[in-house]
Amino acid sequence: MAPEAAKTNRCHEKGKKCELNYIVYCGQALYRTYHWAACCVIFVTVPLLGRTCYIDSDVRLIRSWIQKFGKALGMRVVPIITAAVVTAGLYYAVIERDALLAFARGDAADAEGVEVAALDADLSATEQVASDATVAAPAADSTDAAAATADPDVRRVDVVALRSTARGIDSAVVLRGQTQAARQVEVRAETSSPVISDPLRKGAQVRAGDLLCELDPGTRPAALLEANARLSEAKIRVPEARARLDEARARLREARINLTAAEKLSEGGYASETRLASAQAAERSAVAGVATAETGLETTSAGIEAASAEVAAAQKEMDRLAIHAPFDGLLESDTAELGSLMQPGSLCATVIQLDTIKLVGFVPETEVNRVTIGARAGAELATGKQIAGKVTFISRSADPTTRTFEVEITVPNPDLAIRDGQTADIVIAAEGTKAHQLPQSALTLNNDGMLGVRVVDSEQTVAFFPVQLLRDAADGVWVSGLPEQADVIVMGQDFVVAGVPVTPTYREVSE
Repeated sequence: MAPEAAKTNRCHEKGKKCELNYIVYCGQALYRTYHWAACCVIFVTVPLLGRTCYIDSDVRLIRSWIQKFGKALGMRVVPIITAAVVTAGLYYAVIERDALLAFARGDAADAEGVEVAALDADLSATEQVASDATVAAPAADSTDAAAATADPDVRRVDVVALRSTARGIDSAVVLRGQTQAARQVEVRAETSSPVISDPLRKGAQVRAGDLLCELDPGTRPAALLEANARLSEAKIRVPEARARLDEARARLREARINLTAAEKLSEGGYASETRLASAQAAERSAVAGVATAETGLETTSAGIEAASAEVAAAQKEMDRLAIHAPFDGLLESDTAELGSLMQPGSLCATVIQLDTIKLVGFVPETEVNRVTIGARAGAELATGKQIAGKVTFISRSADPTTRTFEVEITVPNPDLAIRDGQTADIVIAAEGTKAHQLPQSALTLNNDGMLGVRVVDSEQTVAFFPVQLLRDAADGVWVSGLPEQADVIVMGQDFVVAGVPVTPTYREVSE
Protein backbone atom coordinates (compact mmCIF):
# COMPACT_ATOMS: atom_id res chain seq x y z
CA MET A 1 0.00 0.00 0.00
CA ALA A 2 2.83 2.36 0.73
CA PRO A 3 4.30 2.22 -2.73
CA GLU A 4 0.89 2.86 -4.27
CA ALA A 5 0.26 5.79 -1.92
CA ALA A 6 3.65 7.19 -2.70
CA LYS A 7 2.97 6.84 -6.42
CA THR A 8 -0.35 8.56 -5.96
CA ASN A 9 1.23 11.41 -4.05
CA ARG A 10 3.85 11.83 -6.71
CA CYS A 11 1.19 11.86 -9.35
CA HIS A 12 -0.78 14.52 -7.46
CA GLU A 13 2.29 16.62 -7.01
CA LYS A 14 3.14 16.26 -10.68
CA GLY A 15 -0.45 17.12 -11.62
CA LYS A 16 -0.40 20.23 -9.50
CA LYS A 17 2.83 21.21 -11.12
CA CYS A 18 1.36 20.59 -14.58
CA GLU A 19 -1.74 22.56 -13.66
CA LEU A 20 0.40 25.41 -12.45
CA ASN A 21 2.37 25.33 -15.68
CA TYR A 22 -0.89 25.25 -17.62
CA ILE A 23 -2.26 28.31 -15.85
CA VAL A 24 1.01 30.21 -16.32
CA TYR A 25 1.00 29.37 -20.00
CA CYS A 26 -2.59 30.49 -20.35
CA GLY A 27 -1.68 33.81 -18.83
CA GLN A 28 1.22 34.19 -21.22
CA ALA A 29 -1.00 33.29 -24.17
CA LEU A 30 -3.60 35.83 -23.18
CA TYR A 31 -0.95 38.45 -22.64
CA ARG A 32 0.60 37.82 -26.04
CA THR A 33 -2.54 37.42 -28.17
CA TYR A 34 -4.80 39.90 -26.39
CA HIS A 35 -7.74 37.79 -27.52
CA TRP A 36 -10.51 36.94 -25.11
CA ALA A 37 -11.64 34.31 -27.55
CA ALA A 38 -8.44 32.31 -26.83
CA CYS A 39 -9.19 32.39 -23.13
CA CYS A 40 -12.70 31.06 -23.78
CA VAL A 41 -11.35 28.23 -25.90
CA ILE A 42 -8.81 27.27 -23.23
CA PHE A 43 -11.25 27.19 -20.33
CA VAL A 44 -13.80 25.32 -22.39
CA THR A 45 -11.28 22.81 -23.68
CA VAL A 46 -9.64 21.91 -20.36
CA PRO A 47 -12.77 20.58 -18.61
CA LEU A 48 -13.50 18.47 -21.65
CA LEU A 49 -10.30 16.54 -21.04
CA GLY A 50 -12.01 14.76 -18.14
CA ARG A 51 -8.84 14.24 -16.16
CA THR A 52 -7.75 15.12 -12.71
CA CYS A 53 -4.08 14.79 -13.39
CA TYR A 54 -2.28 16.90 -15.95
CA ILE A 55 0.79 15.49 -17.46
CA ASP A 56 3.39 17.01 -19.65
CA SER A 57 1.88 15.52 -22.79
CA ASP A 58 -1.39 17.26 -22.02
CA VAL A 59 0.40 20.50 -21.47
CA ARG A 60 2.15 20.19 -24.79
CA LEU A 61 -1.13 19.31 -26.54
CA ILE A 62 -2.92 22.28 -24.99
CA ARG A 63 -0.03 24.51 -25.89
CA SER A 64 -0.28 23.50 -29.53
CA TRP A 65 -4.06 24.07 -29.44
CA ILE A 66 -3.61 27.51 -27.97
CA GLN A 67 -1.13 28.48 -30.66
CA LYS A 68 -3.39 27.28 -33.47
CA PHE A 69 -6.58 28.83 -32.12
CA GLY A 70 -4.80 32.03 -31.25
CA LYS A 71 -3.55 32.46 -34.81
CA ALA A 72 -6.91 31.50 -36.36
CA LEU A 73 -8.94 33.74 -34.11
CA GLY A 74 -6.48 36.61 -34.34
CA MET A 75 -6.45 36.60 -38.13
CA ARG A 76 -10.12 35.88 -39.02
CA VAL A 77 -12.65 36.15 -36.24
CA VAL A 78 -11.52 39.28 -34.45
CA PRO A 79 -11.83 41.65 -37.48
CA ILE A 80 -15.33 40.34 -38.09
CA ILE A 81 -16.29 40.88 -34.45
CA THR A 82 -14.76 44.37 -34.53
CA ALA A 83 -16.67 45.28 -37.67
CA ALA A 84 -19.93 44.02 -36.18
CA VAL A 85 -19.39 46.05 -33.02
CA VAL A 86 -18.58 49.23 -35.00
CA THR A 87 -21.62 48.73 -37.27
CA ALA A 88 -23.93 48.25 -34.30
CA GLY A 89 -22.51 51.38 -32.67
CA LEU A 90 -23.03 53.47 -35.81
CA TYR A 91 -26.58 52.14 -36.24
CA TYR A 92 -27.59 53.13 -32.72
CA ALA A 93 -25.75 56.45 -32.95
CA VAL A 94 -27.42 57.50 -36.29
CA ILE A 95 -30.63 55.56 -36.87
CA GLU A 96 -31.75 54.96 -33.29
CA ARG A 97 -30.36 58.17 -31.92
CA ASP A 98 -33.60 59.17 -30.20
CA ALA A 99 -34.00 55.76 -28.56
CA LEU A 100 -30.35 55.81 -27.51
CA LEU A 101 -30.71 59.27 -25.93
CA ALA A 102 -33.94 58.22 -24.29
CA PHE A 103 -32.20 55.15 -22.88
CA ALA A 104 -29.35 57.32 -21.65
CA ARG A 105 -31.88 59.61 -19.90
CA GLY A 106 -33.60 56.62 -18.37
CA ASP A 107 -37.05 57.07 -19.98
CA ALA A 108 -36.86 54.20 -22.44
CA ALA A 109 -39.68 52.40 -20.67
CA ASP A 110 -41.97 55.44 -20.98
CA ALA A 111 -41.26 55.81 -24.73
CA GLU A 112 -41.97 52.14 -25.26
CA GLY A 113 -45.27 52.46 -23.44
CA VAL A 114 -46.33 55.47 -25.51
CA GLU A 115 -45.41 53.71 -28.72
CA VAL A 116 -47.42 50.64 -27.76
CA ALA A 117 -50.41 52.80 -26.86
CA ALA A 118 -50.24 54.63 -30.18
CA LEU A 119 -50.06 51.35 -32.03
CA ASP A 120 -53.13 50.07 -30.18
CA ALA A 121 -55.02 53.27 -30.99
CA ASP A 122 -54.13 53.01 -34.70
CA LEU A 123 -55.27 49.40 -34.82
CA SER A 124 -58.58 50.21 -33.17
CA ALA A 125 -59.18 53.19 -35.48
CA THR A 126 -58.36 51.08 -38.53
CA GLU A 127 -60.80 48.37 -37.45
CA GLN A 128 -63.50 50.98 -36.83
CA VAL A 129 -63.01 52.61 -40.28
CA ALA A 130 -63.02 49.25 -42.00
CA SER A 131 -66.29 48.23 -40.33
CA ASP A 132 -67.91 51.58 -41.21
CA ALA A 133 -66.76 51.35 -44.82
CA THR A 134 -68.17 47.84 -45.10
CA VAL A 135 -71.61 48.97 -43.89
CA ALA A 136 -72.04 52.09 -46.09
CA ALA A 137 -69.10 53.56 -47.98
CA PRO A 138 -70.89 56.51 -49.70
CA ALA A 139 -72.65 57.58 -46.51
CA ALA A 140 -69.40 57.38 -44.58
CA ASP A 141 -67.57 59.53 -47.17
CA SER A 142 -70.19 62.28 -47.07
CA THR A 143 -70.35 62.15 -43.27
CA ASP A 144 -66.56 62.33 -42.97
CA ALA A 145 -66.41 65.26 -45.40
CA ALA A 146 -69.08 67.15 -43.46
CA ALA A 147 -67.39 66.36 -40.19
CA ALA A 148 -64.04 67.54 -41.55
CA THR A 149 -65.66 70.78 -42.69
CA ALA A 150 -67.46 71.38 -39.41
CA ASP A 151 -64.58 70.30 -37.23
CA PRO A 152 -62.76 73.43 -36.09
CA ASP A 153 -59.60 71.41 -35.47
CA VAL A 154 -59.22 70.54 -39.19
CA ARG A 155 -56.30 72.45 -40.66
CA ARG A 156 -57.45 74.89 -43.31
CA VAL A 157 -55.41 76.70 -45.96
CA ASP A 158 -55.66 80.48 -46.16
CA VAL A 159 -56.47 81.71 -49.68
CA VAL A 160 -57.66 84.95 -51.29
CA ALA A 161 -60.84 84.68 -53.34
CA LEU A 162 -62.68 87.04 -55.70
CA ARG A 163 -66.48 87.13 -55.83
CA SER A 164 -67.19 87.15 -59.56
CA THR A 165 -70.52 87.56 -61.39
CA ALA A 166 -70.99 86.61 -65.04
CA ARG A 167 -71.52 89.50 -67.43
CA GLY A 168 -72.62 89.64 -71.04
CA ILE A 169 -69.89 90.32 -73.62
CA ASP A 170 -69.51 90.02 -77.36
CA SER A 171 -68.14 86.59 -78.04
CA ALA A 172 -65.48 87.42 -80.59
CA VAL A 173 -63.57 85.20 -82.97
CA VAL A 174 -59.90 85.84 -82.38
CA LEU A 175 -57.35 85.13 -85.08
CA ARG A 176 -53.97 86.31 -86.23
CA GLY A 177 -53.34 87.83 -89.65
CA GLN A 178 -51.63 90.61 -91.52
CA THR A 179 -52.39 93.75 -93.46
CA GLN A 180 -52.51 93.66 -97.23
CA ALA A 181 -52.73 96.41 -99.82
CA ALA A 182 -56.13 96.77 -101.46
CA ARG A 183 -54.44 96.56 -104.87
CA GLN A 184 -50.87 95.81 -105.88
CA VAL A 185 -49.80 95.60 -109.52
CA GLU A 186 -46.47 94.91 -111.18
CA VAL A 187 -46.56 97.03 -114.34
CA ARG A 188 -44.63 95.25 -117.12
CA ALA A 189 -43.68 96.01 -120.69
CA GLU A 190 -45.62 94.53 -123.61
CA THR A 191 -43.10 95.21 -126.39
CA SER A 192 -39.36 95.32 -126.98
CA SER A 193 -37.62 98.66 -126.95
CA PRO A 194 -35.12 100.66 -124.85
CA VAL A 195 -36.32 103.11 -122.18
CA ILE A 196 -35.97 106.78 -123.11
CA SER A 197 -37.61 108.37 -120.02
CA ASP A 198 -36.06 109.32 -116.71
CA PRO A 199 -36.89 106.88 -113.87
CA LEU A 200 -39.25 107.66 -110.99
CA ARG A 201 -38.05 106.74 -107.52
CA LYS A 202 -39.90 104.38 -105.19
CA GLY A 203 -42.22 105.96 -102.65
CA ALA A 204 -43.47 108.55 -105.10
CA GLN A 205 -47.22 109.02 -105.34
CA VAL A 206 -48.70 108.55 -108.80
CA ARG A 207 -52.11 109.14 -110.30
CA ALA A 208 -53.96 106.92 -112.70
CA GLY A 209 -52.60 107.56 -116.20
CA ASP A 210 -49.24 109.03 -115.12
CA LEU A 211 -46.34 108.01 -117.35
CA LEU A 212 -44.05 105.50 -115.70
CA CYS A 213 -41.82 104.30 -118.55
CA GLU A 214 -41.50 105.60 -122.14
CA LEU A 215 -39.89 103.40 -124.80
CA ASP A 216 -38.11 104.28 -128.03
CA PRO A 217 -40.65 104.11 -130.91
CA GLY A 218 -38.10 103.08 -133.56
CA THR A 219 -39.77 102.28 -136.92
CA ARG A 220 -43.22 101.97 -135.44
CA PRO A 221 -44.38 105.45 -136.60
CA ALA A 222 -43.46 104.56 -140.19
CA ALA A 223 -45.39 101.30 -139.89
CA LEU A 224 -48.39 103.27 -138.63
CA LEU A 225 -48.18 105.67 -141.60
CA GLU A 226 -48.00 102.75 -144.03
CA ALA A 227 -51.05 101.20 -142.47
CA ASN A 228 -52.93 104.47 -142.72
CA ALA A 229 -51.96 104.76 -146.39
CA ARG A 230 -53.26 101.30 -147.13
CA LEU A 231 -56.46 102.18 -145.37
CA SER A 232 -56.85 105.29 -147.48
CA GLU A 233 -56.20 103.33 -150.64
CA ALA A 234 -58.78 100.77 -149.66
CA LYS A 235 -61.33 103.46 -148.98
CA ILE A 236 -60.69 105.09 -152.38
CA ARG A 237 -61.54 101.86 -154.19
CA VAL A 238 -65.00 101.73 -152.71
CA PRO A 239 -66.66 104.23 -155.17
CA GLU A 240 -65.12 102.45 -158.14
CA ALA A 241 -66.45 99.13 -156.93
CA ARG A 242 -69.90 100.59 -156.40
CA ALA A 243 -69.86 102.14 -159.91
CA ARG A 244 -68.99 98.81 -161.46
CA LEU A 245 -71.85 97.27 -159.56
CA ASP A 246 -74.27 99.90 -160.86
CA GLU A 247 -73.01 99.37 -164.42
CA ALA A 248 -73.46 95.63 -164.14
CA ARG A 249 -77.00 96.07 -162.85
CA ALA A 250 -77.80 98.44 -165.79
CA ARG A 251 -76.52 95.95 -168.30
CA LEU A 252 -78.61 93.31 -166.62
CA ARG A 253 -81.76 95.42 -167.05
CA GLU A 254 -80.88 96.08 -170.72
CA ALA A 255 -80.27 92.39 -171.35
CA ARG A 256 -83.61 91.49 -169.80
CA ILE A 257 -85.44 94.05 -172.02
CA ASN A 258 -83.77 92.70 -175.13
CA LEU A 259 -84.60 89.18 -174.08
CA THR A 260 -88.29 90.07 -173.63
CA ALA A 261 -88.46 91.71 -177.08
CA ALA A 262 -86.76 88.78 -178.75
CA GLU A 263 -89.16 86.34 -177.13
CA LYS A 264 -92.23 88.32 -178.34
CA LEU A 265 -90.85 88.67 -181.88
CA SER A 266 -90.00 85.03 -181.97
CA GLU A 267 -93.53 84.11 -180.95
CA GLY A 268 -94.94 86.24 -183.85
CA GLY A 269 -92.44 84.79 -186.28
CA TYR A 270 -90.69 88.08 -186.75
CA ALA A 271 -87.35 87.07 -185.17
CA SER A 272 -85.15 84.12 -185.67
CA GLU A 273 -84.22 81.68 -182.94
CA THR A 274 -80.61 82.85 -183.22
CA ARG A 275 -81.57 86.29 -182.06
CA LEU A 276 -83.52 84.84 -179.18
CA ALA A 277 -80.56 82.74 -178.12
CA SER A 278 -78.27 85.78 -178.34
CA ALA A 279 -80.60 87.78 -176.11
CA GLN A 280 -80.73 85.02 -173.55
CA ALA A 281 -76.89 84.81 -173.45
CA ALA A 282 -76.61 88.55 -173.03
CA GLU A 283 -79.02 88.41 -170.09
CA ARG A 284 -77.03 85.72 -168.36
CA SER A 285 -73.78 87.61 -168.94
CA ALA A 286 -75.31 90.65 -167.32
CA VAL A 287 -76.31 88.59 -164.27
CA ALA A 288 -72.70 87.36 -163.96
CA GLY A 289 -71.43 90.92 -164.27
CA VAL A 290 -73.64 92.01 -161.38
CA ALA A 291 -72.31 89.20 -159.21
CA THR A 292 -68.74 90.13 -160.13
CA ALA A 293 -69.34 93.75 -159.27
CA GLU A 294 -70.87 92.83 -155.91
CA THR A 295 -67.84 90.65 -155.15
CA GLY A 296 -65.53 93.47 -156.07
CA LEU A 297 -67.37 95.78 -153.69
CA GLU A 298 -67.15 93.25 -150.88
CA THR A 299 -63.42 92.78 -151.59
CA THR A 300 -62.92 96.49 -151.37
CA SER A 301 -64.76 96.59 -148.03
CA ALA A 302 -62.61 93.72 -146.74
CA GLY A 303 -59.51 95.62 -147.83
CA ILE A 304 -60.71 98.59 -145.83
CA GLU A 305 -61.20 96.44 -142.75
CA ALA A 306 -57.75 94.86 -143.15
CA ALA A 307 -56.15 98.25 -143.54
CA SER A 308 -58.05 99.47 -140.48
CA ALA A 309 -56.77 96.48 -138.47
CA GLU A 310 -53.22 97.21 -139.56
CA VAL A 311 -53.66 100.80 -138.48
CA ALA A 312 -55.05 99.67 -135.11
CA ALA A 313 -52.16 97.24 -134.61
CA ALA A 314 -49.61 99.89 -135.45
CA GLN A 315 -51.37 102.33 -133.16
CA LYS A 316 -51.46 99.74 -130.36
CA GLU A 317 -47.77 99.13 -130.80
CA MET A 318 -47.24 102.87 -130.52
CA ASP A 319 -49.37 102.99 -127.39
CA ARG A 320 -47.27 100.24 -125.80
CA LEU A 321 -44.30 102.54 -125.94
CA ALA A 322 -45.78 104.55 -123.07
CA ILE A 323 -46.41 102.64 -119.81
CA HIS A 324 -48.88 104.41 -117.49
CA ALA A 325 -49.99 103.95 -113.88
CA PRO A 326 -53.19 101.85 -113.74
CA PHE A 327 -54.58 103.54 -110.57
CA ASP A 328 -53.74 106.03 -107.84
CA GLY A 329 -51.11 104.73 -105.50
CA LEU A 330 -47.49 104.60 -104.45
CA LEU A 331 -44.46 103.33 -106.27
CA GLU A 332 -43.10 100.35 -104.35
CA SER A 333 -40.03 100.16 -106.62
CA ASP A 334 -38.07 102.41 -108.93
CA THR A 335 -39.21 102.53 -112.51
CA ALA A 336 -36.98 101.07 -115.22
CA GLU A 337 -33.70 102.92 -115.67
CA LEU A 338 -33.03 105.11 -118.65
CA GLY A 339 -31.50 103.13 -121.53
CA SER A 340 -32.41 99.70 -120.22
CA LEU A 341 -33.78 97.34 -122.83
CA MET A 342 -37.31 96.23 -122.12
CA GLN A 343 -38.63 92.90 -123.30
CA PRO A 344 -42.22 91.67 -123.18
CA GLY A 345 -42.78 90.92 -119.49
CA SER A 346 -39.95 93.09 -118.17
CA LEU A 347 -40.82 94.95 -114.96
CA CYS A 348 -41.32 98.68 -115.27
CA ALA A 349 -42.60 99.47 -111.74
CA THR A 350 -44.70 98.17 -108.82
CA VAL A 351 -47.70 100.24 -107.77
CA ILE A 352 -49.70 99.64 -104.57
CA GLN A 353 -52.90 101.24 -103.33
CA LEU A 354 -53.05 101.85 -99.56
CA ASP A 355 -55.86 104.36 -99.09
CA THR A 356 -58.02 101.29 -98.46
CA ILE A 357 -56.31 98.32 -96.87
CA LYS A 358 -57.31 94.74 -96.15
CA LEU A 359 -56.79 92.59 -93.07
CA VAL A 360 -56.32 88.98 -94.10
CA GLY A 361 -56.62 86.12 -91.60
CA PHE A 362 -57.59 82.46 -91.49
CA VAL A 363 -60.48 81.18 -89.38
CA PRO A 364 -60.56 77.56 -88.10
CA GLU A 365 -63.29 75.39 -89.53
CA THR A 366 -64.83 75.06 -86.06
CA GLU A 367 -65.56 78.82 -85.91
CA VAL A 368 -66.07 79.80 -89.56
CA ASN A 369 -69.87 79.64 -89.20
CA ARG A 370 -69.73 82.32 -86.51
CA VAL A 371 -68.32 84.87 -88.97
CA THR A 372 -70.70 86.68 -91.33
CA ILE A 373 -70.30 89.19 -94.17
CA GLY A 374 -70.58 92.73 -92.83
CA ALA A 375 -69.66 91.79 -89.25
CA ARG A 376 -67.74 94.40 -87.31
CA ALA A 377 -64.09 93.62 -86.74
CA GLY A 378 -61.14 95.24 -85.08
CA ALA A 379 -57.43 94.62 -84.94
CA GLU A 380 -54.34 95.66 -83.07
CA LEU A 381 -51.17 96.05 -85.08
CA ALA A 382 -47.74 95.17 -83.80
CA THR A 383 -47.13 98.89 -83.27
CA GLY A 384 -50.13 99.07 -80.90
CA LYS A 385 -52.37 100.97 -83.32
CA GLN A 386 -56.07 100.06 -83.10
CA ILE A 387 -58.04 99.82 -86.35
CA ALA A 388 -61.60 98.80 -87.23
CA GLY A 389 -63.47 97.68 -90.30
CA LYS A 390 -66.00 95.20 -91.68
CA VAL A 391 -65.78 91.67 -93.02
CA THR A 392 -66.02 91.79 -96.84
CA PHE A 393 -65.00 88.29 -97.86
CA ILE A 394 -65.18 84.74 -96.44
CA SER A 395 -63.63 81.97 -98.45
CA ARG A 396 -65.84 79.07 -99.47
CA SER A 397 -62.88 76.73 -99.91
CA ALA A 398 -60.61 75.63 -97.07
CA ASP A 399 -56.86 75.63 -97.29
CA PRO A 400 -55.90 72.01 -98.02
CA THR A 401 -52.96 72.12 -95.61
CA THR A 402 -54.31 73.98 -92.55
CA ARG A 403 -58.05 73.37 -93.06
CA THR A 404 -58.74 77.04 -92.39
CA PHE A 405 -60.81 79.61 -94.32
CA GLU A 406 -59.52 82.96 -95.52
CA VAL A 407 -61.28 86.07 -94.22
CA GLU A 408 -60.78 89.62 -95.50
CA ILE A 409 -61.64 92.78 -93.57
CA THR A 410 -61.68 96.14 -95.36
CA VAL A 411 -60.28 99.05 -93.34
CA PRO A 412 -60.09 102.71 -94.49
CA ASN A 413 -56.57 104.15 -94.50
CA PRO A 414 -56.81 107.73 -95.79
CA ASP A 415 -53.59 108.91 -94.13
CA LEU A 416 -51.64 105.84 -95.37
CA ALA A 417 -50.52 105.16 -91.79
CA ILE A 418 -51.11 101.42 -92.12
CA ARG A 419 -48.47 99.63 -94.15
CA ASP A 420 -48.69 96.51 -96.21
CA GLY A 421 -47.64 93.26 -94.47
CA GLN A 422 -47.96 94.33 -90.82
CA THR A 423 -48.87 91.65 -88.26
CA ALA A 424 -52.30 92.12 -86.69
CA ASP A 425 -54.32 90.47 -83.91
CA ILE A 426 -57.83 90.38 -85.37
CA VAL A 427 -61.07 90.20 -83.38
CA ILE A 428 -64.32 89.59 -85.27
CA ALA A 429 -67.59 90.25 -83.43
CA ALA A 430 -69.95 87.28 -83.02
CA GLU A 431 -73.02 86.46 -80.94
CA GLY A 432 -72.77 87.60 -77.32
CA THR A 433 -72.36 85.30 -74.33
CA LYS A 434 -71.91 85.54 -70.55
CA ALA A 435 -68.43 85.32 -69.11
CA HIS A 436 -66.36 86.18 -66.04
CA GLN A 437 -63.56 88.72 -66.05
CA LEU A 438 -60.68 87.39 -63.93
CA PRO A 439 -57.02 88.18 -63.39
CA GLN A 440 -54.82 86.21 -65.71
CA SER A 441 -52.90 84.86 -62.70
CA ALA A 442 -56.06 83.06 -61.51
CA LEU A 443 -55.76 80.54 -64.37
CA THR A 444 -54.15 77.23 -63.45
CA LEU A 445 -53.87 73.64 -64.59
CA ASN A 446 -55.16 70.49 -62.94
CA ASN A 447 -53.35 67.15 -62.84
CA ASP A 448 -54.71 66.28 -66.31
CA GLY A 449 -53.26 69.47 -67.81
CA MET A 450 -56.69 71.08 -68.29
CA LEU A 451 -56.91 74.89 -68.12
CA GLY A 452 -59.28 76.16 -65.45
CA VAL A 453 -59.71 77.96 -62.14
CA ARG A 454 -60.17 76.82 -58.54
CA VAL A 455 -63.18 78.16 -56.64
CA VAL A 456 -64.48 78.01 -53.07
CA ASP A 457 -67.75 76.05 -52.88
CA SER A 458 -70.53 76.35 -50.32
CA GLU A 459 -68.77 73.98 -47.90
CA GLN A 460 -65.62 76.09 -47.85
CA THR A 461 -63.66 73.52 -49.83
CA VAL A 462 -61.83 73.79 -53.14
CA ALA A 463 -63.44 72.82 -56.46
CA PHE A 464 -61.89 72.91 -59.93
CA PHE A 465 -63.78 74.20 -63.00
CA PRO A 466 -62.37 73.94 -66.54
CA VAL A 467 -62.81 77.18 -68.48
CA GLN A 468 -62.57 78.42 -72.04
CA LEU A 469 -60.61 81.57 -72.81
CA LEU A 470 -62.78 84.02 -74.76
CA ARG A 471 -60.83 87.26 -74.74
CA ASP A 472 -57.55 88.58 -73.40
CA ALA A 473 -57.64 92.22 -72.37
CA ALA A 474 -55.27 94.54 -70.54
CA ASP A 475 -57.35 94.40 -67.34
CA GLY A 476 -57.80 90.60 -67.30
CA VAL A 477 -59.13 87.66 -69.23
CA TRP A 478 -62.72 86.77 -70.06
CA VAL A 479 -63.56 83.09 -69.52
CA SER A 480 -66.65 80.92 -69.77
CA GLY A 481 -67.54 77.63 -68.07
CA LEU A 482 -68.21 78.96 -64.54
CA PRO A 483 -71.53 79.29 -62.70
CA GLU A 484 -73.39 82.60 -62.61
CA GLN A 485 -71.80 83.35 -59.22
CA ALA A 486 -68.36 82.02 -58.34
CA ASP A 487 -65.80 82.67 -55.61
CA VAL A 488 -62.61 82.30 -57.63
CA ILE A 489 -59.33 81.76 -55.79
CA VAL A 490 -56.86 84.36 -57.07
CA MET A 491 -54.05 83.81 -54.55
CA GLY A 492 -52.96 80.42 -53.27
CA GLN A 493 -54.72 78.38 -55.97
CA ASP A 494 -51.50 76.58 -56.83
CA PHE A 495 -51.12 75.30 -53.25
CA VAL A 496 -54.48 73.54 -52.97
CA VAL A 497 -56.37 70.85 -54.86
CA ALA A 498 -60.02 69.88 -55.15
CA GLY A 499 -61.55 68.87 -51.80
CA VAL A 500 -59.07 70.72 -49.57
CA PRO A 501 -60.78 72.85 -46.85
CA VAL A 502 -59.79 76.50 -47.02
CA THR A 503 -60.32 79.75 -45.17
CA PRO A 504 -60.99 82.35 -47.89
CA THR A 505 -60.36 86.07 -47.59
CA TYR A 506 -62.49 87.95 -50.12
CA ARG A 507 -61.39 91.03 -51.98
CA GLU A 508 -63.17 93.51 -54.20
CA VAL A 509 -62.94 93.47 -57.98
CA SER A 510 -61.21 96.84 -58.03
CA GLU A 511 -58.39 95.48 -55.92
